[in-house]
Amino acid sequence: MKTAFTQTVRQSGQSGSRINRILPWRTLLLTALIALMAMDSEAFRIIVQSVSDAYLQVSVFVAATLAIFYGLEKVLKLDVEQLLQQHQRWEVPLAALMGALPGCGGAVMVITQYVHGRLGFGAVVAVLTATMGDAAFLLLAREPMTGLGVMLLSILVGVISGYTIDAIHGPGFMRMDGSKAACRNYSEASSGRWLKPVWTMLLLPGVVLGMMLALQLETDSLFGPIATLEPTLWLGFIGGIIAMLMWSNLFTGAAYRPLVSENRVATMDDNDPHPTAAVSTLGRVIEDTNFVTVWVVMAYLIYELGVHYSGVDLAQWFTVWAPLAPLIGVLVGLLPGCGPQIVTTSLYLAGIVPLSAQLGNAISNDGDALFPAIAMAPKAAILATAYSAVPALIVAYATYFLLEA
Repeated sequence: MKTAFTQTVRQSGQSGSRINRILPWRTLLLTALIALMAMDSEAFRIIVQSVSDAYLQVSVFVAATLAIFYGLEKVLKLDVEQLLQQHQRWEVPLAALMGALPGCGGAVMVITQYVHGRLGFGAVVAVLTATMGDAAFLLLAREPMTGLGVMLLSILVGVISGYTIDAIHGPGFMRMDGSKAACRNYSEASSGRWLKPVWTMLLLPGVVLGMMLALQLETDSLFGPIATLEPTLWLGFIGGIIAMLMWSNLFTGAAYRPLVSENRVATMDDNDPHPTAAVSTLGRVIEDTNFVTVWVVMAYLIYELGVHYSGVDLAQWFTVWAPLAPLIGVLVGLLPGCGPQIVTTSLYLAGIVPLSAQLGNAISNDGDALFPAIAMAPKAAILATAYSAVPALIVAYATYFLLEA
C-alpha cells in the first residue's frame, strides 16, 4: 500500500538531487578551507596539520574498526526480525543491545520493527537510549576500553529505561498498527569511484603510521632522504582530503548518502519491510569512514582555529564552566544526526570535554536513527528522545559529582 509519505519522500529526494547538482553544499566546506589556506599562512599550517591528524589519529582506526564490525555482520547474517519475533519477552534488552552496536544500523532496524507493530514503546526508548551512533566507532578506535565501558553502561541504562517506561505506561502504550505502515530503507553509493583505489592504497600505510604515532614513535625517519619534507604530515593530509572529496562528491555533484543517515531515502513497501543496502562491505567502510573523517576534521578545526583567532582556550572554558559541561553534553545529544556527537567525542578525546559530558552525550544522543523515527513515528520519536534525556542527566551529573567535582 503506497501512501502520501512515499510521494513526499520521493519528491524531496528528487528536489534534493537537483539542488545538489546545481550547488553541492558539501563543497562549500572545502571551498572555505581552500580560501582560508590561501589568505592566512598560519591557518594554512593549522588546517594541514588538523586534516592530517584527523586521518592518521582517527580515520585509519575507524576504517579498521568498521571493517571488523561490517565483516562480522556479513558473515553472521543476523536476521533481526526473526530474533525479535522468537524472543518477544526479551524485546527491551534485545533492543538495547541492537542500539549499543556501533553505528546506527541496529537502531534503525529496531525502529522499523516498532513501526510494523512488532515492538512496544519501551523497546524504542531502550534502543534510542542505548545507541551512540557513529561516534561509538571513534571512541572504540581511540580508547577501546572506554568505548566498551560506555557500550555496557548504555545497554544497562537502556534496559532500565525501557522496562521503566513499560511499567509506567503499560506494554500497549503508543504501539503502532503494523497494517498501516511499513518501511523499506535503501541507500545509494555515490562516491567518486575513481578515488576508491587511491583511498584503499593509502589505508595500509596510514594504519602503520597511525599506530607508530600512537606509540609516540618517529615516523618521518622511515622515508630516508625525504624525511625533512615531513612525509607523514602530507600523507595524512592527502588521505584526509581524499576522504573529504569523496564525501562531498565534488566531481560528480551527487549527494553523499551514508548507509544510515539524514539523507537516507525511505519508501513504503508493505511486502518487503526488511532494511536493505545495495552497497558492498568495502563501500560501507569507505563511505562511513569518510563521514566520520569530515566531522572529526571539523571538530579539530573548531578548536584549533578558534584558539588561533580568538585566543580563547576551550579546555580552560570547560574547566571554568565545569558544572554546565554535563548539561551541554546532554543537550548536544538531543540534536538529530551523528555529526554533533562525533564533534563532542572528538573534543572528549582531545581532553577538552570531561567524561561526564561525554557520558551524558552518549546516552542522550540517538544518532541517525532519530531521522527515520521522526519520519515514521514522530510522536513516539520525540517522546522517546525526551525520556532518554532523564537517565542521561542522572548519569552525567552522577559522574561529575563523584569523579570530577
